Amino acid sequence: MRRAERPDARPGPDMHNGTIMPTDAPYLVETDGSSVVLHVVGALDPAGVPAVRDALLTRLSSGSGPVVVDFSDVRSTGPAVQSVVAEVLREVADWPGADLVICDPTGAAAGAGVTVCPTVDSALTALSRSPRAEVTDVDLPPVAGSARLARELVTDGCRRWGLPELAEPACIAVTEMVNNVVAHAGTPMTLRLAARAGALHLAVRDHSTGRPRYAGPAPLDTAGGRGLLLIDTVARRWGSSPVPDGKVVWCVLYAEDEAAFRD
Repeated sequence: MRRAERPDARPGPDMHNGTIMPTDAPYLVETDGSSVVLHVVGALDPAGVPAVRDALLTRLSSGSGPVVVDFSDVRSTGPAVQSVVAEVLREVADWPGADLVICDPTGAAAGAGVTVCPTVDSALTALSRSPRAEVTDVDLPPVAGSARLARELVTDGCRRWGLPELAEPACIAVTEMVNNVVAHAGTPMTLRLAARAGALHLAVRDHSTGRPRYAGPAPLDTAGGRGLLLIDTVARRWGSSPVPDGKVVWCVLYAEDEAAFRD
């Protein structure tokens, strides 16, 4: 199984009236939790890429569902817009329900591996026409009983999405993900899951900037309580994505892997 780990995120920007405002920056990221559109406004150069990336990751990690990122009012120097898009896509590729459509009249984001439209209206139309996975999420407190609730949600999702063979390994993974937050982060968390192309995508978002603890591959006869070791055993891919006010620990399990294991 493969683990992906990202560089630490920069300290979180300030939030004022729906606008994420990096200190001393000539640009703004305007966001509204009730809207699917995020507007990036102002002058953006390569030095501003990390802060804009982190602002977009904060929004994507705070709510499930697709997002339109509007670069119409950006004055960009060099490949800054394309760099932002590429870095965000790299982080959220395996998150459940983190779909993006870009509005960029200049076409600077073309080639980043995402749908690019010339206007916000056309981006919203493209978003409405694109197939999207059903996303299930729930907020959980940092208490021992949360793991049981998470297993119930995962079991129900696997049943509804026609992936019953993934219920057992997914319950192992989500138990360890939730218990890791309870034991080490101690913050409220959000569990999200979605099915896509025969795979189950799980993510737990907490509000601690501490890295998840990992000590290497787990023995095959491990019965439980070994934290992130077990995720590495049951998931094809897993990783931790830092965001300014916490992190997202995610994993992807494939039905074909479980079928091969049982054979």
